[in-house]
Amino acid sequence: MPNSAPTQPAFATPALRSRLPDVGTTIFTVMSALATEHKAVNLGQGFPDFACDPVLLDAVSQAMHQGHNQYPPMAGVPALREAVAEKLTRLYGHSYRASDEITITAGATQAIISIVLAVVHPGDEVIVLEPCYDSYLPNIALAGGVAVRVPLTPGTFRPDFDKIAAAITPRTRCIIINSPHNPSGTIWRRADMLRLQEILAPTHVLLISDEVYEHMVYDGAAHESAARYPGLAARSFIVSSFGKTYHVTGWKVGFVAAPAALSAELRKVHQFNVFTVNTPVQYGLAAYMREPGRYLELPAFYQRKRDLFRQGLEKTKFRLLPSEGTFFQCADISDISDKSEANFCRWLTIEIGVTAIPMSAFYRDAFDQKIVRFCFAKEESTLREGLARLAQL
Repeated sequence: MPNSAPTQPAFATPALRSRLPDVGTTIFTVMSALATEHKAVNLGQGFPDFACDPVLLDAVSQAMHQGHNQYPPMAGVPALREAVAEKLTRLYGHSYRASDEITITAGATQAIISIVLAVVHPGDEVIVLEPCYDSYLPNIALAGGVAVRVPLTPGTFRPDFDKIAAAITPRTRCIIINSPHNPSGTIWRRADMLRLQEILAPTHVLLISDEVYEHMVYDGAAHESAARYPGLAARSFIVSSFGKTYHVTGWKVGFVAAPAALSAELRKVHQFNVFTVNTPVQYGLAAYMREPGRYLELPAFYQRKRDLFRQGLEKTKFRLLPSEGTFFQCADISDISDKSEANFCRWLTIEIGVTAIPMSAFYRDAFDQKIVRFCFAKEESTLREGLARLAQL
């Protein structure tokens, strides 16, 4: 009888204690997978379904052929940092040095976690205004910080400055704000920024200003960057996204503007979690940014899409909330269904063939207001198809 193969010992995977025990798969991944499964029109996840400018692709391709394919400087290609600094001065009147105050990052999400890891120590408090982008709270947890959740006013999503001021303690390390705001589509006005500047003036609290939708502000309003306000700029990390601006979210390239002392701490973390960012893309973006009109035309471009989508939704039972900025439109479902937001979005995807995102996904406690979020950064044909399906409601 032949010898049998030796039995291999069973090895168990060591147990570990999760750094993020309450975190699962993001709602965006879940809903996009459901949309694919049911062939739904995906108006949930925030990304365009149209191509970027071929001129930008040519600029990146040219950079590759010119040999820009090795590591760039850790802080980013100088030409791109200079282009960003020039843009910020032109638009917001604040001068940043390209050398030590602008850092190119692997998207805005990587920028934000790098900032948090750089400045938040275990036990530090970070004020977060809910609803908020889903990376903020896990970032704070990974740094060992304590998230202090302050609600934006339900229904209007305006900042409540009395609550913000009351949340500041001697342990407050920083506050994260986001305008134009994802998910609500609201924007902060000049009076809001001045009030925040006044509240923070006597403190040592840092500001993380998430401005990835800076070029998507509508109806003639201005984007009120923290860079416009000296008292805020002096304590701010300002974050933005080339992916959002130029319809290339998959490239994952963003930037941070901050005073030199703050940038130095950011770069200490940045160099050890990504080191640097795709070289030919940086050169391509630098060349493309020589024409400011390529981002200055965005408000009109996206406002046309917003208006088309709003006009279609107004013919349904959805009750529309204002969409002042971003490429999102929120709507109240109270007249359509008594389901929870999450269950309604699943039902809408499976039965109607349109995917939205529940507002409750942007709250730690899943606060349900009967509001869902649609993304209108889509081809006109995609929006019309989605509206035709929603007309069944």
